[in-house]
Amino acid sequence: MTDAQKFLAFSPEVAAARAAGRPIVALESTIISHGMPYPQNVQTAREVEALIRAQGAVPATIAVLGGKIRIGLSDEELELLGQSPEAMKVSRRDLPYVLASGKIGATTVAATMICAELAGIAVFVTGGIGGVHRGAETSFDISADLQELAQTSVAVVCAGAKSILDIGLTLEYLETYGVPVLSIGQDNFAAFYTPDSGFKADFRLDTPTEQADFLRCKWALGLAGGVVISNPVPTDQAMPREEIDAITAQALGEAEAQGIQGKAVTPFLLARIKALTEGRSLATNIALVKHNALVGARLAVALQAGS
Repeated sequence: MTDAQKFLAFSPEVAAARAAGRPIVALESTIISHGMPYPQNVQTAREVEALIRAQGAVPATIAVLGGKIRIGLSDEELELLGQSPEAMKVSRRDLPYVLASGKIGATTVAATMICAELAGIAVFVTGGIGGVHRGAETSFDISADLQELAQTSVAVVCAGAKSILDIGLTLEYLETYGVPVLSIGQDNFAAFYTPDSGFKADFRLDTPTEQADFLRCKWALGLAGGVVISNPVPTDQAMPREEIDAITAQALGEAEAQGIQGKAVTPFLLARIKALTEGRSLATNIALVKHNALVGARLAVALQAGS
């Protein structure tokens, strides 16, 4: 056992899947604690796990509890994360503190990637990745997710980058660090609430088999680091691009006026967008996460079948 492995605690379901060589899909937990209100957060988490099981894979929701990285959570642990005001938003820099102090931690994209790689899980499903924030040329506000993608070998299935970000600069950053951006069903990169960001992805690979072949080839070449798999929200559940752009601009202005900075920005903006859209953005958020779960589960199955 390596030093890092002693911090891992697998749920019985995930432990059994590992022993049997079954495909496993990692899931983050900030979407539960900071991304959605209760009870929709816990309900969505359970529904996403059920969708992954129905595709023949095993879900492994990741969080930090009691000084351990939990790979797979019980119903009680999901409820705790969904309701606890104590749950910290945990990225790479926070992981040692939350583990050493025994606090409750919900893992971001970056932290979930770290934990998934430690647990030997190659596929991770989230809502949208973080990225370069608007105005980053003066604020230097760039999500740690991007650096993690550059160095941690996990495929991240997402609905593109959150539309509150500067998507063009986010893609430029990923290119600089050699992170491939794949798209499904279209040539362009997705923009979370809307299917099309207006920016092209690097490669279009529509099937799980094609995606699995790409991942195996990349990592076999010794090209460490992650892959972004952009899966656009279904058109019938998307929001109009003009509307979400206008509302995002309003929410960004409010955040600036209130002096909200750092890791508090994204939860604030998501909450304001939900309020300004009268809850429609939350319905879209839930739909895109479920859609990503289907794609991620099918990819994990294809990756396992060819290994």
